[in-house]
Amino acid sequence: MAKLALLSVSDKSGLAAFATALVNKYGYTLLSTGGTAKMLMSHGLPVTEVGTHTGFPEIMEGRVKTLHPKIHGGLLCRRDSEEHLKQAQDNDIALIDLVVVNLYPFEETVAKPDVTFEQAIENIDIGGPSMLRSAAKNHASVSVVCDPADYDAVLAAMSDEKAMSALRGKLALKVFQRTGSYDTAIAQYLAGQASEPDMDALSGFPKTLSSSYKKAQTLRYGENPHQKAALYGTFHEYFEQLQGKELSYNNILDITAATYLIGDFERPTVAILKHTNPCGVASAATLEEAWDLAYATDRQAPFGGIIIVNQTLGGDLAKTIAEIFTEVIIAPRFGDEALDILRKKKNLRLMIAKAGIGAGSLLETRAVIGGLLLQDRDKTLGNQAEYKVVTKRQPTTEEWASMLFAWKICKHVKSNAIVYCRGEQTLGVGAGQMARVDSSRIAVWKAGEAKLDLQGSVVASEALFPFADGLVAAADAGATCAIQPGGSLRDEEVIKAADDRGMAMVFTGIRHFKH
Repeated sequence: MAKLALLSVSDKSGLAAFATALVNKYGYTLLSTGGTAKMLMSHGLPVTEVGTHTGFPEIMEGRVKTLHPKIHGGLLCRRDSEEHLKQAQDNDIALIDLVVVNLYPFEETVAKPDVTFEQAIENIDIGGPSMLRSAAKNHASVSVVCDPADYDAVLAAMSDEKAMSALRGKLALKVFQRTGSYDTAIAQYLAGQASEPDMDALSGFPKTLSSSYKKAQTLRYGENPHQKAALYGTFHEYFEQLQGKELSYNNILDITAATYLIGDFERPTVAILKHTNPCGVASAATLEEAWDLAYATDRQAPFGGIIIVNQTLGGDLAKTIAEIFTEVIIAPRFGDEALDILRKKKNLRLMIAKAGIGAGSLLETRAVIGGLLLQDRDKTLGNQAEYKVVTKRQPTTEEWASMLFAWKICKHVKSNAIVYCRGEQTLGVGAGQMARVDSSRIAVWKAGEAKLDLQGSVVASEALFPFADGLVAAADAGATCAIQPGGSLRDEEVIKAADDRGMAMVFTGIRHFKH
């Protein structure tokens, strides 16, 4: 009995050569549909149309063509079951040994900016996933191919049943991964189109979170060399790597943190980050001036760090940056002179933020035991009209400007976070300590190491001062003004400590924990 192969694809790349080998080398008889059948016939291949095979024509504009017992019976029949085989014979169902199907391009269709709802619906494949799933379920006997990239592997294994059997299992897994991601894409699209989204009324988040990510690349390792890692999703749609070594797991984390940070600034700004924490940030009239101020904050931590700018990086700044060891530089554009200079450092990763500095998802996910945490990205700085001056002394105009700059930085520093600033320059950053007063001490120490005077500076705390000690430490260091959320049981003690030292203090009413 001739072996049957059913071919019905949207992506026809490589199919003619594959089908020719099936017929001429392995003796298959081809079944096919519509445009696939016409393409195969145009290459001189003998093809039986599915309608002829089933005795039932394609109807409803092709919506119904392969949903037939002679198709799915031929796919699902267990070859090791006498009852199955007898029922197939009694019902004139020929067994199908190979299925080659790839799906209507739904994801590509809905990605088009002018796509209509009707066009999206018509690109929901029904017969394709049904055939793939039937064949994949019966992969003990049926080979199923959903990706043209697998044609060569299938042909190579056909002369070795042991190899083919092992391959069938891998191909079946790939099918269910593909149909799963396909259904997820449809669910996400329909959820976005719904007039009444399937959201929990209290939280505003979906009742069911559908997500599917394709592997973008295997990484050399994770946070440490003994950890395996991979990147999934569309990260590379936001960035273009011009040169340098392959991005590492840690690079990608740092690039994400840097991009979110720089998105809060409009004036020419330079940020230097290490381990996702900013160690120097400044805004100025030019990037060159901003660099001098940002780098002055900490001349040690930038070694092996990440640098991001929000304007075209030119030759003068490139010369300066090239003098220190940097892992990654991110910019919306690089000038020709800058590229000539920086390309001399072959391993230096140069990244263009293609989608705009600060772009990215408005939702953040974190893996936890048994599931995911989902939250809005922390984009707000609070309503400045609702900020409250809680001390006897009002901040000066200069202090207000410095506080707002420090408040932006503080949002991007790991908790507990303390940031000292003057003007639009960081002077000292304390991050990630278990006690807020320790973060303040570290920030003061870093400023001292950099020989930056904290007299007349402002201090920002991303969460409330639980005790007066953190504020007192800031005052002793020279800060004259503080900005913090407020809300502590000991707020009155903290306010009194500020008043006793002639400080001005502002409560924002909003917290920026970052764990």
